[in-house]
Formats: sequence, structure tokens, C-alpha cells
Amino acid sequence: MNDTGTCTLRRAMLAAREQIAPASRAEKSRRIYSLLLAQPEVTAAAHVFVYVHFRSEVETLPLLEHFLAAGKTVSVPLTLRKEKRLLAVRITEPDSQLAPGCFGILEPTAAQAEQAAVNPAEIDLAVVPGSVFDRLGGRLGYGGGYYDRFLNQDAPQALRAALAYELQLADHAVPLEAHDQLMDILVTEEQCYDCRRNRDAQDSNIQG
Repeated sequence: MNDTGTCTLRRAMLAAREQIAPASRAEKSRRIYSLLLAQPEVTAAAHVFVYVHFRSEVETLPLLEHFLAAGKTVSVPLTLRKEKRLLAVRITEPDSQLAPGCFGILEPTAAQAEQAAVNPAEIDLAVVPGSVFDRLGGRLGYGGGYYDRFLNQDAPQALRAALAYELQLADHAVPLEAHDQLMDILVTEEQCYDCRRNRDAQDSNIQG
């Protein structure tokens, strides 16, 4: 699929996501949390990096509160547009430490970023958003490459968990470029997909 096809796929999927009613988004998000939190690797993680949802994304503010109540170290992204990268910043009180920032997304305040930036090498779990996914862990973001760079360069050791609604899953492998990072697990309101296992199964079939 060429760049035009990729952009068309992304736009179509995001348009469909925007059509989910707010109440339905909230309910689907709750189901997604339950499935995510049932994963042993997730409950074992001491430091979790979680995106703060925007518009029709799977909602994460309740998830942040859950992780904080569980005593985990919680960090969220701050977008550094000039550097084209994400900074992980620890938060303990989302209500007072987050404010609208880049693209209107809730981000750590300048004061919080200055005093609480964390070493991304310490992150055990990275929870990321996206526009289109497949069951092998393929992910299309929003075109900026911020999360791909973060996962590849800053936190390659982190378990990669993507949250999405089931309608965001493509029927075929999504078109990826060399820099696109694969997910380890993908959680929808229907089930948790172990993308690593699916890739291993595909490789076994090819080799067989």
C-alpha cells in the first residue's frame, strides 16, 4: 500500500472511531481496562508509561488513577515538537499536574516536566494509542512518529501495549515502514491479542 493508501486507511479508521457515542466509548474503555489489568505482565510492571487520551481515543484517565492507587510509578508523555520526540514525566496528581498542551492534549505542566522527568530506560510498560492495528502487532499512529521513536530509541525494554476499539483492527496486515514499531499486546473491548504469539505462529507456518 502506498502513502496515499495508508493515509486513506488512517482517515477512514479515525472517522469511524469518532462515530462511537461517548457513552459507548466509556463502556468499551472500561472493558479494555479489565482485560489489560488481567495480564500478569501488566500487574507486575512497577513503572508504567501511559498516554493521556484525546478526543475519541480509548480513555486512560481512569487507568492512570488505577495505577497510581496500586502504588506504581506513573509517567505520561510530553510532546517536544521541535525535537520531534516524547519526554516521559512522572505524575502523582493528574488533576493538578496535567494541562492542555501540544495539539490540545492533556500533558504535564512545565513545572511538572522540569521537576519530574524520568529515565525512560526504567519504564516496564508503555501503553500507547494509534489509529489502525492488526493482530500481529502492526500499528499506524497519527503520522508524526513520536511513539515509534520513543519506543525504539528511549524505551526499547518496555512491554508495548496498545489500546484500541475492535473496529480499529484491519482485516489485513497494516502497511509498515522500517521505523514503525510492533506492539507486544493489543487490547480491545473484545479480547487481548498476544501479538508476539501471533507473529511466532505466522513464522512457524511460513517455515513449515
